[in-house]
Amino acid sequence: MSLFGALSVGTSGLKISQRGLNVVAHNLANVDTEGFVRQQTVLDTSTFVKVGQNHISPMMVGLGVDTEVVRQVRDVFLDRTYRQEVGRQGYYEAQRDAVDEIENLFGELQGVAFQEELNDFWVSLQELSKEPDSRVAQATLVETAISFTERAEKIYEQLKKYQLDLNTQIKQKVDRINEIGDEINELNHKIAFYEANKVENANDLRDRRNSLLDELGKMAKITYNETVSGKVLVSLEDSQFISEDLCMHMGTMTMAQYREAHNIETPLDEAADILLVTWPHLGDVEVYDWSRIPSTPANTDIGSLKGAIQARGTAIGKYVNIPLEPKIEDYIDEEGVLDQEAYNHALDQFELDTEEYNLHIDSSIMMRTEAQFDQLIHGIITTINDALCPNKEVMVSAGTTIYRDDGTEYTFEEDTLIKIFDKENAPVGVDADATPGIELFSRKTVSRYTSPQDITLADGSVIEGAMIYNWEDPSDNYTLYTLGEVEINPAIINNKSKLPIISNNGSGDYDMVMVDKLLSKWQEPFATLSPNDLTYNNFNAYYTAFTGAIANRGDEFDTLAKTQESMVNSVEDKRVGITGVSSDEELTNLIKFQHAYNASARYITVIDDMLRHIIEKLG
Repeated sequence: MSLFGALSVGTSGLKISQRGLNVVAHNLANVDTEGFVRQQTVLDTSTFVKVGQNHISPMMVGLGVDTEVVRQVRDVFLDRTYRQEVGRQGYYEAQRDAVDEIENLFGELQGVAFQEELNDFWVSLQELSKEPDSRVAQATLVETAISFTERAEKIYEQLKKYQLDLNTQIKQKVDRINEIGDEINELNHKIAFYEANKVENANDLRDRRNSLLDELGKMAKITYNETVSGKVLVSLEDSQFISEDLCMHMGTMTMAQYREAHNIETPLDEAADILLVTWPHLGDVEVYDWSRIPSTPANTDIGSLKGAIQARGTAIGKYVNIPLEPKIEDYIDEEGVLDQEAYNHALDQFELDTEEYNLHIDSSIMMRTEAQFDQLIHGIITTINDALCPNKEVMVSAGTTIYRDDGTEYTFEEDTLIKIFDKENAPVGVDADATPGIELFSRKTVSRYTSPQDITLADGSVIEGAMIYNWEDPSDNYTLYTLGEVEINPAIINNKSKLPIISNNGSGDYDMVMVDKLLSKWQEPFATLSPNDLTYNNFNAYYTAFTGAIANRGDEFDTLAKTQESMVNSVEDKRVGITGVSSDEELTNLIKFQHAYNASARYITVIDDMLRHIIEKLG
């Protein structure tokens, strides 16, 4: 090799040493920068010059060293693991936060528990049974009922308000996801531009992009891959989110807008303002598949956005959402014969309804809580009303038309079992008119009974002046004894003497049979907490089981969230162990490159002296 070629070797040493010192300085300057990944200088031999040929191979002389790449020190496997596990952590944290809010609303942890209202109502019924002729006991029952209803309504309204407030969180998450997508798409173009010459890596831009992928991974389930040009293509919830050139934004639309866009003809209800997350570029289809319950084995329990939507649900929970197991006694005729076919059909339908309940109601902590709480209040209300205003069942003949107070009419196409006011066994008020048929809890829109009218029974007999019970229609919220649609009967509030507690036999005695029936019905089991439970509870036991189930669900979510947090921290510690900047290691590299620089400089000085010596001798 010529001496001038030797100078090239020394110069390359100076250059790579200077590059190495710059990388070390950059690492040390960002030792505390969040998201920064340490960089490493990778060296490679420079080009070779052929100086001859022997009988085996050509004789080559190297021209020094070169920088192959300044790379980031990352573990791709740990990155993917972190983004998946932090997404699962976000999912369960969103669920846990919803349970915490529910527990606060019921006040079980703050000392203002709904349990107190329930107990006060029970005590007022007991006091009335002790002194039915006491105007104080009668007034106390009404006032306690008012307080009970107002407290229940307030809790239910707060549940619905929080459910709708989750819309704001969901909208903010969607907006942030779109912002991240736009920024990653912009970074893709910058990285591809800067790395197009295949000489340098845009490491700082890559750091920012990876930090955004970390944040995106917590909010949604993502998969991604990097192209040869350096762009990252991202799929979100199995749909393309970031392509080579575009970011496909997520969108939101209310339930009412979604129904209109997809020509779904359903009555507008309280759920009309609930937000759905959609893909506008795919025709406003929903982002998430709710046809199965999210689970870890299926890898579908990922993302704080999905967790918030799952917790909120897609409707306002009502007691009619809880399937009721058919009772075998309802399918036995007067002669004691069981209609096996009808009973089996009812059981099959119950199983289908239970699957639907588990999929859409039980999996949402908000909808489940609303439905179960509403079932408790509905049970209390109907039990008391049925004691004060008893009904009896009659079979009306096909073709019978009944007339409702709102002007509508309904004709039965076949013999049908309906309920009418049982006037013979109903207590009356202590007012001067001895008013019968006054319920304590009223529906705000639909009265309990129709106006008196004649009906024809299946046996051909006619009942004159029958007051037909306006049955509860699950498709019509106004007909339900449900929270939001009930109130204390204004007639009783204005005149408490109309509370029906007098026997209608004309004796003027208090109807102790009815009062005792109220107490016994309160203590009798009335419902299971859900169709998955076998234990029937009375009102107090039901509420205990209800709050216990909320606490258990919260503990479950809290355990899962903390387990995920521990796992995420473990993975992050491993990541930081690889990507983090070690001051000791960088100082070692600093000394190494300083010595290499000095050695290269010394090498060049020697070559320079040799050249000067030769030139001087030749001169």
